Amino acid sequence: MAKGPVLIEIEDAAPPPAVADAPPVPDLDTGPPTGAAVQMAARVMARKPSRLARLFWALAGALLAAVLSTAAWDFVTGWIARAPVVGWVLVGLTGAFVLCMLGIALRELAALRRLTRIDGLRHSAAEARAQADLPAARRVVDRLDALYAARPDTDWARARLADLRGDQMDATGLLSLAEDTLVKPLDQAAEREVEAAARQVATVTALVPLALADVATALAANLRMIRRIAEIYGGRSGVIGSWRLTRAVMTHLVATGAVAVGDDLLEPVLGGSILGKLSRRFGEGLVNGALTARVGVAAMEVCRPLAYQQNARPKARRLVKQALSGLFQGQASQNRD
Repeated sequence: MAKGPVLIEIEDAAPPPAVADAPPVPDLDTGPPTGAAVQMAARVMARKPSRLARLFWALAGALLAAVLSTAAWDFVTGWIARAPVVGWVLVGLTGAFVLCMLGIALRELAALRRLTRIDGLRHSAAEARAQADLPAARRVVDRLDALYAARPDTDWARARLADLRGDQMDATGLLSLAEDTLVKPLDQAAEREVEAAARQVATVTALVPLALADVATALAANLRMIRRIAEIYGGRSGVIGSWRLTRAVMTHLVATGAVAVGDDLLEPVLGGSILGKLSRRFGEGLVNGALTARVGVAAMEVCRPLAYQQNARPKARRLVKQALSGLFQGQASQNRD
């Protein structure tokens, strides 16, 4: 009988499986995928309502206004008949309410007019560039300068544009100068807003375990980001203007096919196998952040007073890398350790 340890050699033994090739640990969270929810919302909002639907809402609004005005009139006149002092107080309150509503309506109209002004400016610049019309390009630059005349943060850019515009002898050169001098700093501010929104959506999706928290955060962050980008480019919007602007952005997303986000966008940014090493929640956070970045790029194209010509269109991949790489690479290194 042998004493001591015995070494048994096994030939052609299969190598042990690599840790990196192991499947990710399943996440039991049953919340809906935020990316799919935002993509569905983009398609629904981009869909134009039918004529019957528009007629229905117009009639419903008119009927509701008639009912409310009649009820308010009966309420006020009834109190005047019963107690004149109270009735006239209610008349004053009603008048103040009507004036407030008129002020809100005028602000909404001004916001819509400002958005329409930016749209017209962008179309005029495209026509002047296509037709090589130097006088039309000069009128576009004048309108662009007037658009930002009340903003102190654009004083230096407008002064530089005024000094250099006389040297441009063609429409393309003049519009390119205006884009590079006056619009480029606004692009940088808009990109910072996109990065902040993408970082917020990705962080909440990855860290908050509530089922609908990521969906609500993604929708709220995207709407707030679109409004902030419009304000950066000069298109301050109210409630109706924000709805119109959001519909325009979603229509642009659907038209360009930019609502689909997959691993092909994220793997070159954060490494080819990092999504397999992270939990499903962190993977969803990356996808939702990338989708938010694409929505932000579409919002920049819609709100920009000049189309991208001199400056390159921002890439969603670059914005995602700047916003999310440090955040999730740190978490990935902790998981590997």
